[in-house]
Amino acid sequence: MSQENRRLAIRWFEEVWNARREGIIDEVMTPSSIGHMEGKDVIGPVEFKAQRAELLAAFPDFSVTVEATAADGDVVVVRWSARGTHLGQGLGVQATGTAVAFRGMTWIVVRAGRFIEGWDAWNQGALVESLRAVARTN
Repeated sequence: MSQENRRLAIRWFEEVWNARREGIIDEVMTPSSIGHMEGKDVIGPVEFKAQRAELLAAFPDFSVTVEATAADGDVVVVRWSARGTHLGQGLGVQATGTAVAFRGMTWIVVRAGRFIEGWDAWNQGALVESLRAVARTN
């Protein structure tokens, strides 16, 4: 089971983020799935899609690289890196044209092939503040 869950987590990053296949979100999340995102919790696919859309609006070329995974039973942890160019106004900051790169980790609980709960850990606040600083100097 651990390896199936690991493959599902990798598929999530590859397809939801890199291939922009939004339908995977509905396939993998349930209406009661909880995502503990930076700054707030989202419940279900609809709220997750809104959060994802905001990030992709800010970084239309956003991409993620899965660097490592660990799986044990129904838990998968993914260490990832991301990059993109701040070309849009998502995240509440006017586009700066700044290329960014950052790392994070995601802890996911999987049951019956669906994400039940997940925690993202990356410093979104620092990213937004650095973009605001660039915007102020432009």
